[in-house]
Amino acid sequence: MVMRRFMAASLLVVALGGAGAPSSSGWRDLNHNGRLDRYEDIRAPIDTRVDDLLKQMTLAEKAGMLLHGTLPTPGSAIGFAGKTYDADATAKLLNDRHISSFISRLVVAPSDLAAQNNAVQKLAEASRLGIPATISTDPRHHFQATLGASTTGGGFSLWPDTLGFAALGDTETVRRFGDIARREYRAVGIHMALSPQADLATEPRWPRFAATFGSDPAEVSRLAGAYVDGFQHGRAGVQPDGVATVVKHWVGYGAEPEGFDGHNYYGRNAPLTDASFARHIRAFDDSLAAHSAGVMPTYVIVHGPRIAGQPIEPVAAGFNKQMLTGLLRGEKGYRGLIVSDWSITNDCPQACMAPDAANPQTPAAIGTPWGMETADKTTRFAKGLNAGIDQFGGANDPAPILDAVAKGLVSEKRIDDSVRRVLRLKFEQGLFDNPYVDEAAAARIVGNPQAQAQADAVQRTSQVLLRNDGATLPVAPGKRIWLHNVDAAAARAAGLTVVEDPAQADIALVRTATPFETLHPHHFFGARQHEGRLDFRADDKDVQAIARASAHVPTIVAVEMDRPAILTAIEPMAKAMLVTFGASDAAVLDVVTGRAVAKGHMPFSLPRSMADVEAQSPDLPDDGPAPAYPRGAGIVLKASAQ
Repeated sequence: MVMRRFMAASLLVVALGGAGAPSSSGWRDLNHNGRLDRYEDIRAPIDTRVDDLLKQMTLAEKAGMLLHGTLPTPGSAIGFAGKTYDADATAKLLNDRHISSFISRLVVAPSDLAAQNNAVQKLAEASRLGIPATISTDPRHHFQATLGASTTGGGFSLWPDTLGFAALGDTETVRRFGDIARREYRAVGIHMALSPQADLATEPRWPRFAATFGSDPAEVSRLAGAYVDGFQHGRAGVQPDGVATVVKHWVGYGAEPEGFDGHNYYGRNAPLTDASFARHIRAFDDSLAAHSAGVMPTYVIVHGPRIAGQPIEPVAAGFNKQMLTGLLRGEKGYRGLIVSDWSITNDCPQACMAPDAANPQTPAAIGTPWGMETADKTTRFAKGLNAGIDQFGGANDPAPILDAVAKGLVSEKRIDDSVRRVLRLKFEQGLFDNPYVDEAAAARIVGNPQAQAQADAVQRTSQVLLRNDGATLPVAPGKRIWLHNVDAAAARAAGLTVVEDPAQADIALVRTATPFETLHPHHFFGARQHEGRLDFRADDKDVQAIARASAHVPTIVAVEMDRPAILTAIEPMAKAMLVTFGASDAAVLDVVTGRAVAKGHMPFSLPRSMADVEAQSPDLPDDGPAPAYPRGAGIVLKASAQ
């Protein structure tokens, strides 16, 4: 194993090249002392290298390792603005606070992102011990973009949201996606994916539904495991050329009443039973079996189940020793990194708990210390560490950790245990030997035509055909078509003639999406999340467009589902009904015209009414009254029908 690691890391050095690569003597003098230390020696076993470096670290340097900060951009400490990192602010985080793990939220061209990440590594190399930076990201390869949870752009290949993979149910497709995403991330200097979501999607109104693999625990487990396999480049743990995954959110996150999300004060509680809790845990099994490098605990306070016969303490999972040390590390035998979700040690002031129009919640007022709201920061850090947290997401001040040690609330041995896990992962990924990337190669690798062609194919096949009355699909070339929310150029490229009046058309195509409400407009996340209703109503503009079209011609409706839509109001007006989970207009039109076949099946059930939604249990999958369409629904047309 030592020789395999040595050879793999050596190959990675050759492949990446770039500034700061090892000297002709074969090593990097990271602590600038002019001699080869054991931690700098690529030939030494990883445990030996970790031990050597740990002995050289001060307590302050160790404390900094337990923070997973944010790479700041000019004018934004949380990195949401600008085209470059703030070099001065980043240097202070590296040198003064000894932080070496960061999320990047920068969205720029691949070569520019590679250059910016190389610049961060150059700053890290100049620090006292030269500890390289681990750079993480929220998902970047999907259609859905929610500030603080996911993003799009930057040239990465564009795939369906994970619900699309769930609609196909094919582990090899997920693994292939992960393998391509792995190469793209590493090409720009990203080492950690804050994904996948192995959350079980049980509450239909939940805003995080689209990033899950659906409502069946066994399927979620299988597909999340394949995701880990693809990103980490195998099931034996992250490889030197792999991207570390952080599977989330352990556990019960998808069970929140009314779908209110745990980022928000009003969504901090999730009641479950012993039986439903077991289902939510089951969804994580294969990602843990695939040795996901990291696990992220949920924000929410789980109420109801018992662990080892004892009631769960009413604190969020990031502070909950029963859920982390007892259940995850003990019962499940997990040995990787536990990274808290963001801002759990921050205060939640009035603008966090009950913002209003005059005092809306801003990033400065984001805090998620659920169950620990009245504690001070030192106590929160100590509680999290003693529960089992290794790194605190979104934290950038090590002072409370040092204070906790000084007060005897946390032992230095406990700190060392977490530092070892952080360092080991950096060594496993080859970052100490060469963290730099080839900026020109990044432009060639990220979003290359071959990768995008595979992504486009999945955009097509992952669609679900729910209805096809009178063999409405496929539509023959040359037909006159009326469009709503569809690019006319894409329809012409598909061989159709676009008309401006449905009365002049042969067929109509309307794209729409699951309805939603903004129920909490003054909360930072609530203002950005899709909450509330799932049903189409007569005064919705898209419903009016469907009614206008269906009065004249057979109408095809394609519904983008980030949450389970109630189709009752629009179904009588549609001759064909497609469901998409992230698909371009071209991908939809290829299915409409028979150039491609929709092969997906619903990864969750569709309710008949909001009354049915309200009657179901938020912690149980696909329960409640009989659905309009059950999980697994979907028509696959024969090739001869195209």
